[in-house]
Amino acid sequence: MPGPRAAASDAPVVPRGLRPTRIAIPTIGVDAPLITLGIRDDGAIEVPSNAQDAGWLTSGPAPGQQGPAVIAGHVDSTTGPAVFYDLRTLQPGDAVSVTLRDGSTVDMTVDGVETYPQDEFPTATVYGPVPGPALRLITCGGDYVRDAGGYQDNVVVYAS
Repeated sequence: MPGPRAAASDAPVVPRGLRPTRIAIPTIGVDAPLITLGIRDDGAIEVPSNAQDAGWLTSGPAPGQQGPAVIAGHVDSTTGPAVFYDLRTLQPGDAVSVTLRDGSTVDMTVDGVETYPQDEFPTATVYGPVPGPALRLITCGGDYVRDAGGYQDNVVVYAS
């Protein structure tokens, strides 16, 4: 997954340091722990080592803060579907809830779902500044081409 070049983080809505610990997306049966993710040396987002975990990108805002918080997860693994397997099926209006370390929750609603070719990933659109708190859920999608390194697309869910 391409990584962000910059993320907005002014005017937090939730206190800084309240890291997200869990994500729930009832429509697709997701209720998963959140690990922390950084940016790899090649500029891409790290991915969780456990296919059933999702991860929050720590270089951006936390869910509920000003700007696009990013949570990434696998679509599948060698043993079957992973945490974000059904992400592409979400519809506008579906609920997403992120639990923070203090036990509070940030509730958001899906605004849309887009699939982008990885070689044309719209970094500024996905990671760029937005006027309020937002959430981006990202996984792989499209065709799996072993000789080309795996999945060729990314699925991005936009929520606010």
